Amino acid sequence: MQIFKVGGAVRDRLLGLPVTDIDWVVVGATADEMIGKGYRPVGADFPVFLHPQTGEEYALARTERKSGRGYGGFTFHASPEVTLEEDLIRRDLTINAMAEDDQQNLTDPYHGQRDLEARILRHVSPAFAEDPLRVLRVARFAARYAGLGFTVASETLELMRQLSESGELEALTAERSWKEISRALMEDQPQVFIEVLRDCGALKVLMPEVDALFGVPQPEAHHPEIDTGLHTLSVLEQSALHKQPLTVRWACLLHDLGKGLTPEEAWPRHIAHEHTGLKLIKAVNERFKAPKDCQELALLVGQYHTHGHRALELKASTLLELLQSFDVYRRPQRFEEFIVACEMDARGRKGLEQRSYPQADYLRGAASAARGVAVQPLLEKGFKGPELGEALKRERLKALKAYKENA
Repeated sequence: MQIFKVGGAVRDRLLGLPVTDIDWVVVGATADEMIGKGYRPVGADFPVFLHPQTGEEYALARTERKSGRGYGGFTFHASPEVTLEEDLIRRDLTINAMAEDDQQNLTDPYHGQRDLEARILRHVSPAFAEDPLRVLRVARFAARYAGLGFTVASETLELMRQLSESGELEALTAERSWKEISRALMEDQPQVFIEVLRDCGALKVLMPEVDALFGVPQPEAHHPEIDTGLHTLSVLEQSALHKQPLTVRWACLLHDLGKGLTPEEAWPRHIAHEHTGLKLIKAVNERFKAPKDCQELALLVGQYHTHGHRALELKASTLLELLQSFDVYRRPQRFEEFIVACEMDARGRKGLEQRSYPQADYLRGAASAARGVAVQPLLEKGFKGPELGEALKRERLKALKAYKENA
């Protein structure tokens, strides 16, 4: 019975990065032997055990064979005869197919260390094409390691292209897809994730609404980058540079989907794209079963981001409607996330990344003014029910008018 550290822990140690999760593989053991040593079995699909002291996962070396469509369409075989090399060959990338023993002696049958040094993301074997989830995984690794100069090997990109064209991506469950998408969006360069998906044809399968933005022009006066797809990538990049949460990054990705529906004869203007895009944002939200907070913010940013940009020009009554739409009195954080999403949108324009965005503080001040209206004096005047709501609205409007005059 031999135990090896495998996968990401080995990869990141060799890259000089912090090691967070450690995966272990056990060669030459049976399930009964593991249980006899106090390991607790988990996982119905293949033999995985929890260490009696550390609680870390230890998996028996196994082989796998394609038996159906999608991520789950595999049968696994684990036995003491399965070698370390056989276990490693079923992994996705060479840089994830290395192992080391407790003396840090490296087992690297598929040249992962060489690809680490060359900054290449390369598939281990042709079996890569049997698992459609790997298209998303490779794009995610590309986003994670882009800052270190990593790129996807051309032959791996070709396999990803074949997978995208095969119909296998449609077999992915919403849950599995969202897990990869959400993790990729939180990487240092999430725009690279979208670029790689587009390069291999997966974006038009998974998110045709986003793919449709590339090649769609915008007015150069407001968007020096012109192309709506490139603008979306820049907005996503800004959201990562400014360490925004997942909700904001998701909204940034989807905020301009309506521009993909503008008839060519209307280009480069996109009148009412905020409203036409809502059905597309809703469709993408539902396709991946995005969490409720991500869904809500994406729809609100899609609908109101141009209000954010024109904040200083908005009438007090329009400002009030905007604040009410976000329920700023009970959910102040959601409005704050809207403000920063608008700022990322403004910064995601070629040459304008450092331009100030006074609208942000103006909107924060407006929200503060509206929230500052006290309910108690109105209750003391005898207002209640719908009348109280109307009275509150009038007082908030008054406060916003005063705020505008003094801003």
